[in-house]
Amino acid sequence: MEIVAALFVEAIDFRQVEGPATRIDITGAFFSTAVPAYPAQLTPHLVVLVRAAAGTDGNATLETVFVRDSGEEIGRNRQSFFVDPGKFGYRLVKGELEFPGPGTVEARCTIVESGSAVSVPLTALPMPA
Repeated sequence: MEIVAALFVEAIDFRQVEGPATRIDITGAFFSTAVPAYPAQLTPHLVVLVRAAAGTDGNATLETVFVRDSGEEIGRNRQSFFVDPGKFGYRLVKGELEFPGPGTVEARCTIVESGSAVSVPLTALPMPA
């Protein structure tokens, strides 16, 4: 199992097209957001796209660790899942992230069994004056 991509998103939708094939419509992918006041709690949706190679059993575990710039771990999510071998799938991870002030939290996503990994930053910005 491998991670194809991971993004913080506002919305994700799926639709069938000829083939049959599936299209993934991702809306509002972001890496930063303006926050009106601190401290703040953000609850962004992280979508992790995965691929199970043909000939595998399709079972895996996704672990996501949320880490501040300072190295402090502020959250962790671990979920087992299945993807049909030779196909793509996705997992949604909803973080509950505390920001005492402006700063960056990195979502470190890893497929436990294969070691496939990607990191996705989320930066909380002050509102423009």
